[in-house]
Amino acid sequence: MHIISRKPLREFSDKHPQAKVPLDTWFAEVSRAQWTGFSDVRAAYRSADVVAGNRVIFNIGGNKYRLIVKVAYKCSKVYVRFIGTHAEYDKIDAKTI
Repeated sequence: MHIISRKPLREFSDKHPQAKVPLDTWFAEVSRAQWTGFSDVRAAYRSADVVAGNRVIFNIGGNKYRLIVKVAYKCSKVYVRFIGTHAEYDKIDAKTI
């Protein structure tokens, strides 16, 4: 999968250094993945949830952080929409971000 973009992940891990390794691991795994649907995501990430508009929510760093991406399965692209703490996640609408 082609991830667009890595910049928000880097910026977040600059502010939250303990998130760097889990985010780098997620990035490397997803970059190698070939997802054709949410079932492929779920096979790799059992705790992943899907919401409206092909948005997928990942628990990062032992569920300390939340990552929301929008997945375009047909063109193999993953768009980073949000990365934040649980407190920040609680303030957004995952279905529309």
